[in-house]
Amino acid sequence: MSENANPPQGEKIIVDEDWKAQVEAEKEAAKHAAEQPQAAGRPERPKGPLPPPSLTLLASSLGMQAMIAMGLVAASGEEKPQADLDQAKHLIDTIEMLFDKTKGNRTAEETAMLDGLLHELRLGYVAVKEQRKAEST
Repeated sequence: MSENANPPQGEKIIVDEDWKAQVEAEKEAAKHAAEQPQAAGRPERPKGPLPPPSLTLLASSLGMQAMIAMGLVAASGEEKPQADLDQAKHLIDTIEMLFDKTKGNRTAEETAMLDGLLHELRLGYVAVKEQRKAEST
């Protein structure tokens, strides 16, 4: 064992000090990442390819936000859904504006999707509004 500890005459020992600096940098980066609060308590979005932008994707996103605003779906990190009917109405009106502004430029599938989405959201809005009215009396 002691014979391996001493290199033979004429050989030079090369000590790689770079790994120490790399480990320290990684520790510092991990510490910094752990100290950063995640946005609104939400988990980090998994990395991967995003779907291509489309009218249906935009409308679906707005529709989901409207359902959350109506209290039909709990927002991420919430136990009980919270309703904000003014926000829900605004989102439904935004989807309707998209529907009107894109007239003549939509495919038949996009038209059917938007029309169905608006119909379902309006029915949900009326139902939630009637439920609130019944609960308050």
